[in-house]
Amino acid sequence: MIAITGVSGQLGQLVVEELLKSVAADQLVAIVRNPSKIQAFADRGVQVRAASYEDKAALVQALSGVEKLLLISSSEVGQRAVQHRNVIDAAKEAGVKLIAYTSLLHADSSPLGLADEHIATEEMLKQSGIPFVLLRNGWYTENYLASVPPALQHGVFIGSTGEGKIAAAARADYAAAAAKVMTLDNQAGKVYELAGDHGWTLAELTAELTKQSGKTVVYQNLPEADFKAALLGAGLPEGLAAMLANSDVGASKGGLFDDSHQLSALIGRPTTPLAESMRAAL
Repeated sequence: MIAITGVSGQLGQLVVEELLKSVAADQLVAIVRNPSKIQAFADRGVQVRAASYEDKAALVQALSGVEKLLLISSSEVGQRAVQHRNVIDAAKEAGVKLIAYTSLLHADSSPLGLADEHIATEEMLKQSGIPFVLLRNGWYTENYLASVPPALQHGVFIGSTGEGKIAAAARADYAAAAAKVMTLDNQAGKVYELAGDHGWTLAELTAELTKQSGKTVVYQNLPEADFKAALLGAGLPEGLAAMLANSDVGASKGGLFDDSHQLSALIGRPTTPLAESMRAAL
C-alpha cells in the first residue's frame, strides 16, 4: 500500500488523483487531520485515515500495512522539523519500507531560509535507516500567480527577485512526479532536483501578464525589507511575509533555478509553460 500525508492540501489532492490513474483505490491510504475534508476520496474507495503531524501514536496506526510513504512537507514553517520527526519515527515503528519526501530544490546549497528545515528532515531520513528518495521541488508557478489580481488592480507586480530566473512549474507537474516515483521500483537513494523546463524572471512574468490581460503591468523590484513591509500591509502574517521576501531574495541569487529537466524527464512530458498557467489564472 501507498500512503500520502497532508492529503487535504492542494498538492496532496493532486497526487492522489494522479495515483488513482494507475493504482487501485483500496491500495491508497490518505492521511489527513480532518477526514471530512476529503470525503470524496473515501467515496471512491481510498482508505482515509486520521492523523496529524503532531500525533505520533495516530501516525503509527495510520501507517499500519503501508509499504511506501509520500511525506508531503508540512505547511507550518518553523514547526516542520518536529512534525516530520514524528512522521519518520512513526514510519519506522510501522515498518514502512520506503519514504519519499518533498524537499526543496537544491536544499543542501540553497540560499533560501526555507531550506533549513528541509535539510534537517533529509538528515533525519538518513539517520532513520529507512530507505528514502528525495523530491526536491522547485517553486510552484501558482506561488506567483496568486499575486495577479492585485497586480492588475494596481498596475504593478512587486517582488525582490531582481534578474534572478525562476524555473517554476505548475503544482500539477510536481504532483505527477511524486505519483510516478511512488509507483516506480528501485527509487531508494535517488535525489530528484525538480523544476520547470524554462526559467523566467518576474519582469518576464509581468510582460506575459500584460500581454494576456491587455492591461499594462510593470515589475517593481524592492529591497527585501520593503517587500516584506508591502506583504504585511496586504494582510499577510509576519512569518509568511518574511518567508516570501526571503525566498524572493534567494531567487535573485539563483536559488529557484535549475535547467537539468529532471521533472519533465520523470513525468514524460514538458512542464506546464508559464503562458498556459497564466491563461488559467486569468
